[in-house]
Amino acid sequence: MFVRELHLRDFRSWRAVDLDLRPEPTVFTGRNGFGKTNLLEALFYLSTLRSHRVSSDAPLVHAGVSSALVTATVENDGRELTAELRINAEGANKASINTSPARRPRDLLGILRTVLFAPEDLSLVRGDPSDRRRFIDELVAQRGPLWVAARADYDRVLRQRAALLKTAAAALRRGGDQAASVISTLDVWDAQLADLGGQVTSARLQVLAELEPHFARSYASIAPHSRPATLRYRAAGGAEFPSADAADIRDILAARLVDLRDKEIERGMCLVGPHRDDIDIVLGKDVAKGFASHGESWSLALALRLGSVELTRAEGVEPVIMLDDVFAELDAKRREKLVAFTAGAEQLLITAAVAEDIPAEIGGRRIHVDVVEDEEGRRSTIVADESAGGAE
Repeated sequence: MFVRELHLRDFRSWRAVDLDLRPEPTVFTGRNGFGKTNLLEALFYLSTLRSHRVSSDAPLVHAGVSSALVTATVENDGRELTAELRINAEGANKASINTSPARRPRDLLGILRTVLFAPEDLSLVRGDPSDRRRFIDELVAQRGPLWVAARADYDRVLRQRAALLKTAAAALRRGGDQAASVISTLDVWDAQLADLGGQVTSARLQVLAELEPHFARSYASIAPHSRPATLRYRAAGGAEFPSADAADIRDILAARLVDLRDKEIERGMCLVGPHRDDIDIVLGKDVAKGFASHGESWSLALALRLGSVELTRAEGVEPVIMLDDVFAELDAKRREKLVAFTAGAEQLLITAAVAEDIPAEIGGRRIHVDVVEDEEGRRSTIVADESAGGAE
């Protein structure tokens, strides 16, 4: 799989850019803040429907306009599809496939598969549970739109149930019909939350089980003298899932919601469900967060991404591998491992603030990014495009 064309309009710092890409390494160079990462972010958004840098869409749209347009033509095993996404600063986004409108943006999922390595990956080990939930959810999302629909429905029910919990305690104190209505409505939301939560958690557990051996092997390769590394799903509210069966998980979540109802009403918030779960990255017998060294943390984060590539390959897809200024963060040994691992990639897209950070073994194109500022404002631009061996 590789991206043959990328077109951006009003995406972050890019007012307009049209790139013809090839199945080879392409290195984007330029100073920090000049827009290199924005190119990779656009492709990552197209493949996952979320940014790896921000949680809302508004920052993705160039200042002063209402929407951005990301278009990519993707070749995969002789088949070519063009995915287009209009990202609106406010309101719902719009998508099309081969110029035909899609019913929903999530219909684009699966057209482009990417794995992005970024300096922010350190948060997968050292950061909050939300960082690790986002990581596993991105892997699940790239498998297609079905899971994304379940997650969107889960989030909708979660918001409505949370709003009810905030007012439930007062209603119950008043008693009467109002209290009965709250309990009845909460029963409905509990059933939906358990059902959708079972689907979301089941998908996560399946992907985690498939990822774990790839992750363990990758870490052993990067840090052969370290303790073995494993992954473990940790559910909130004391729930335990003996299997990845969605129906079994639904029943367990439903029981936990009953057990925790009084506490949830007292605190006015949802205490159980996949929105509060975590993924433990375990080194030996200890959870890595809080005790792993800086070097161990980077090795674990790198192993998660390398494992993600192998997981996608195991599904019969060669993902587009994107490295966002990571060579500057890695020591010589980890650089060597990453170079060796990505040598067989069909398409490798790299950003670097300093061209010298790119190992000499990586060939391909060099595209230099700069910024211009005039009466139209500040925007990114491409000022040079050459092969690694010289100008084209």
